[in-house]
Amino acid sequence: MSQAFTRRRLLQGAGALMLLSVTRTGLAASQHIVAVRIWPSSTYSRVTLESNVPLKYKQFTLSNPDRLVIDIDNLHINPVLKGVDKQVRVDDPYIKHARVGQFDANTVRVVLELKRNVAPKIFTLAPVAGIKHRLVVDLYPSQPSPEEDPLLALLNDYNQGDLERDQPAQAPLPGKAGRDRPIIIMIDPGHGGEDPGAHGKYKTREKDIVLKIGRYLKALIDKERNMKAYMTRNEDVFIPLRVRVAKARKQRADLFVSIHADAFTSRAARGSSVFALSTSGATSTAARFLAQTQNESDLIGGVSMSGDRYLDHTMFDMVQRQTISDSLKFGKEVLSRMGHINHLHKRTVDQAGFAVLKAPDIPSILVETAFISNVEEERKLRTPRYQHQVAEAILHGIKAYFDKGAVLARR
Repeated sequence: MSQAFTRRRLLQGAGALMLLSVTRTGLAASQHIVAVRIWPSSTYSRVTLESNVPLKYKQFTLSNPDRLVIDIDNLHINPVLKGVDKQVRVDDPYIKHARVGQFDANTVRVVLELKRNVAPKIFTLAPVAGIKHRLVVDLYPSQPSPEEDPLLALLNDYNQGDLERDQPAQAPLPGKAGRDRPIIIMIDPGHGGEDPGAHGKYKTREKDIVLKIGRYLKALIDKERNMKAYMTRNEDVFIPLRVRVAKARKQRADLFVSIHADAFTSRAARGSSVFALSTSGATSTAARFLAQTQNESDLIGGVSMSGDRYLDHTMFDMVQRQTISDSLKFGKEVLSRMGHINHLHKRTVDQAGFAVLKAPDIPSILVETAFISNVEEERKLRTPRYQHQVAEAILHGIKAYFDKGAVLARR
């Protein structure tokens, strides 16, 4: 073998090694964390790392003190990551501190120091609704106490794909309203946590407004002699749509009210609306569009399980047809009262395939309180006065529905 040939092969080998090194370094340099978000709640805390490319990671735990460690491959620290410690709130029930370091030339290590033992659930999400790739870390208590929110048990069932296990096999028999128990109303403030919902020109977030309205409504209902209210969420936390439905059935709710403040492509759109479920197609183009956007909540908020066996269970079909009929009557009463405080976008109850309205045996409606994308209505939505008016309108609709002889389920 000639010296020239040998030298050429050595140079080629060295070039290949250099190219490999540059490629790996270049890959790490090309991957960026564009946002870090931490959502604490009493139910669970979520950490989200948003990146311009999918992230590959490894995880393990350490003790004394308790820590969750996540190593992310092919990544370099940037200013966004350096600020992760500032995202941790003092009142976070699960996370004490967060820190990040360049573990080696191409690995970033994220360390979450914990306040209690947790059962972490880590998964990745593909881009959706303008949000890039995400690495999601959900921290659940490893041994929840019986006093904690029953929502934890439902979320655990959901994460294991077993949400149907504790749900009734069939609808309960009918009974008389308020005879032997209070009327139970499940209030569902839409969106939450990683899913902000719609937003207005002045950065008003739907999830914040509807939570305030929901709290007003709960306070009003709980003052009624024969009524009791529960909420699917009472914090800024993401709850999957199916879990919201399951919680309503777990609490043996008689009515379900989902509260929203939607946006449209035109700022001229205005007015309040009320929607019920349809299992045979939307009753209008607007209703179909709205259902599609609301049903995207799970994709935006981020869920680690798929499938819809519970909501599509055919044994509930006959019961659900009657439930939809009752929902339309209930919705009509609420829509009438909403017309006293705001312009109505449509004077009849609209219908579409809203996933959150699919409890087969609970009359359920979705109230669009106003268009947050309309500047005038955004200003109105921000005021405690209008928020309280909406709550009162819904309560009056609830009372009118039962005053007209609505039948409760005996649960």
